Amino acid sequence: MTTRRLFLGLAAGAIVLAGCATNSSAPDAPPIVFVHGNGDTAALWQTTIWRFESNGWPRARLHAIDVPYPLARDDDSKPQPGRTSTAEHMAYLKAEVEKVLQATGSRQVVLVGNSRGGNAIRNYLQNGGGDKTVSHAVLGGTPNHGVWAIKGFRESNEFSGTGPFLTSLNAAKNAAGDEVTGPARWMTIRSDNNDKFAQPDGLWIGAKGTPTNITFAGPELKGAANVVIPRIDHRETSYSPAAFEATYRFVTGQAPSTVEIRPEERVVLGGKVSGMGQSSIDPASGNFANNLPLPGARLEVFATDPATGERRGAAAYSRGVAADGMWGPFSAQSGTRYEFVVSAPGYATTHIYRSPFPRSSDIVHLRIERIADADKGAAAIVNMVRPRGYLDPARDNMAFDGQSPPPGAVPGAGVASSRIKPDSAAARPVVAEFNGERVVGRVWPAVENHVSVLELTY
Repeated sequence: MTTRRLFLGLAAGAIVLAGCATNSSAPDAPPIVFVHGNGDTAALWQTTIWRFESNGWPRARLHAIDVPYPLARDDDSKPQPGRTSTAEHMAYLKAEVEKVLQATGSRQVVLVGNSRGGNAIRNYLQNGGGDKTVSHAVLGGTPNHGVWAIKGFRESNEFSGTGPFLTSLNAAKNAAGDEVTGPARWMTIRSDNNDKFAQPDGLWIGAKGTPTNITFAGPELKGAANVVIPRIDHRETSYSPAAFEATYRFVTGQAPSTVEIRPEERVVLGGKVSGMGQSSIDPASGNFANNLPLPGARLEVFATDPATGERRGAAAYSRGVAADGMWGPFSAQSGTRYEFVVSAPGYATTHIYRSPFPRSSDIVHLRIERIADADKGAAAIVNMVRPRGYLDPARDNMAFDGQSPPPGAVPGAGVASSRIKPDSAAARPVVAEFNGERVVGRVWPAVENHVSVLELTY
């Protein structure tokens, strides 16, 4: 087992690669399939895909899957509405890999997974034939030895280190005791001590003071190249510039020419519109419970003033969403900020504000919200969300509507969103700031069934 420690500064989102060889285009560029985590969506891979493209990787060889029901069952052996078993998760991944192989004419793919996505990758290589179709496997923050390893405690859950699923995956594969399935090459990426799901104390599983019997090294695997990046959080093990650099180097044998995202002159956007239920947020990940399309929804896109968030003229794009939930193509203006307005019967009109898009993307997935019963008396509701990482006041420079740290953000990266309820619904700007990224939105009246979301990209 090899462990490599990368001392890379993440605060400014840049990496210094002194003395490393660089390349101007991706050598051979095998197809890569990205597998998101528990409760998450393909959209989280957007910036990673942009970084691969910025290093010459063809867009047609970068595929992020979108699991319809991305949440794990409480008991892997028992059906649970709206959730997937490990077998179902693996079967979905296998089908997606076969589609990519057929589309590209390739013999093998590279698999890159975050968190639960790594469980499906391991299961596919060990039990689904992936040993023949996968050349490299990269697991970011995957709880390979469990989120907990406590005899008699929720051992039927796939995240139990003493349960049957992980016990089988971790069984020695050879005389050396390797835990990985050959002949694929394997790499894990973990935090030194800042991954909420690799903690010796049970705080993040609702059992503060109870030993989990898991160490910070829980995501490592014997037989893999194990990379440690200081202070990154659970999601940044896959979605950060540092994770991209490590992944690119592992797959190609070379350093990337850049970890920055190179802007395109022509930006075309599209994605999926999906909904959520009032009780469909997973308490562990803070994300929505499904990635099902929401037919009948309507989307409008407005260019906005970068200082005030106010709309600049009529809608730049408007359409009803078809049965497949897909929207686009929308030709965006480079450097322009946009407000995405999603509405559907039974949901709140959701106003999503984003930073300018430097490159095209077909995974700009949009989530429409419902107002929870507990919030129905609020004058206004504004959410600050960071899908690709957490909000850590001990590490990050951030503010939300002038409050620093944002409400609910706690030291030790474990919270990915913040919510405010302004006393007044009067229209005004509201600002989310995180390590140099600044998103400006507007307050909308909750009494008229509106919710604002300021979504950070980086």
